[in-house]
Amino acid sequence: MPRTQAQGNQEASRDSATDARRQSVGRILAADDQPHILEAIELLLRPEGFEVDTAKSPTAVRESLANEFYDSVLIDLNYTRDTTSGQEGLDLLSEIVAFDSNLPVIVMTAWGNVQLAVEAMRRGARDFIQKPWENERLLAIMRTQVELHRLLQHAQRLEAETKLLRAEGRPEFIAAAPSMQPVLQTIARIGPSDANVLITGEHGTGKEVVAQTLHALSSRASMPLVAVNTGALPEGTFESELFGHVKGAFTDARTDRIGRFELADNGTIFLDEIGNIPIRQQARLLRVLETGEMERVGSSRTKRVNVRVISATNSDLQGAIRVGTFREDLLFRLNTVEIHVPALRQRREDIPALATYFLRRYATRYRIDVSGFAPGALQAMMQYMWPGNVRELEHTLERAVLMCRSGEIHVSDLGLNVQRPQGQNLEELSIEEVEGILVRKALQRFHGNVSQAAEALGLSRGALYRRMERYGL
Repeated sequence: MPRTQAQGNQEASRDSATDARRQSVGRILAADDQPHILEAIELLLRPEGFEVDTAKSPTAVRESLANEFYDSVLIDLNYTRDTTSGQEGLDLLSEIVAFDSNLPVIVMTAWGNVQLAVEAMRRGARDFIQKPWENERLLAIMRTQVELHRLLQHAQRLEAETKLLRAEGRPEFIAAAPSMQPVLQTIARIGPSDANVLITGEHGTGKEVVAQTLHALSSRASMPLVAVNTGALPEGTFESELFGHVKGAFTDARTDRIGRFELADNGTIFLDEIGNIPIRQQARLLRVLETGEMERVGSSRTKRVNVRVISATNSDLQGAIRVGTFREDLLFRLNTVEIHVPALRQRREDIPALATYFLRRYATRYRIDVSGFAPGALQAMMQYMWPGNVRELEHTLERAVLMCRSGEIHVSDLGLNVQRPQGQNLEELSIEEVEGILVRKALQRFHGNVSQAAEALGLSRGALYRRMERYGL
């Protein structure tokens, strides 16, 4: 029979109410190797307003958790045919709890027994379901756990937002541009957790500021944040710097030395330029990330450390994996969550606020009375490409404050004209001026990619970094 308009409106109203209900209940990840079990879970939960994603293996669970956010996880304890030990599920449970201790996990198995239930609860499961389940009990458990998780998330989000506004000792985080909102949202959500974070972005975009903010929002904020520029560590001293050494381990080891990982115990370690770690050293780092165990160079005594790892790179790690210079399993451990920081040219809305912040900082530091920017100065900064990103902007404002003579920053104080002045011959420029022009042009050409710019200039990455520091890039 054809539907009347009234019937259509009623159905549309019911569909709208159902959608609203579904959005308000929670998102569940259900994992089982048997399709009919997953189908039964969906048929039970979806009419009650839950969004349900499914996974058929522990690997699929890991991929889903790495890419999506859930209010609860419902997992089977056996994924291999004829296996009843529950070990696969218990190991997966331990991984999920380590990834996010606040995410409620409910375990289920057709081979339930008291020992498995006790072990699952000991490892962090919130509840235990035996197949075949009672629908009302499973629904009650899911509703309770989702509600508790959402309340906890809300409390943590409020705390994170408060810390973002008031946290003492953290760097100023200026990010009003639309392109920065995903960064802020992820920081607020991930900061309170212990999840490892990989921060990507061009050189000078502020990756270290993101790392410092993540640490300030975490439960480890009162413990050390130890920063290591791994790209600047010589291969011969890499292990000694990160893991320490004992007296006599090598020629210059006159005393015992504590490594950066031990210094960061119960705190956070920030590994900058992670893409530059030599392939031979990556296995040692991977072991620490997997087990929390390490030995000082020259020692056979194993030490355990509890460290959150935040790393950063401007390198193409997937490309490095393809050519064999970076381990794929190490990348998996590093980027539980990835945060990409846009280049300054992609967040131009933040330039006036950043420029004002740096102007006030350096006017105060050098005790110079500078009130603001003359007409045209902000426009020049908005039009400039900023190959060195926020770091170049900071150096530019520091120089401008020192060069300013009139109480306001003028275009001429900024020194942004990297083109050869009209009518000026190349022979009239100093070597430093020519070199600075070439470095800036190379960085602009490759959008701030240091590796590509260094290759085009015929320099090592380290040599280019030194020149970038010299020219405020």
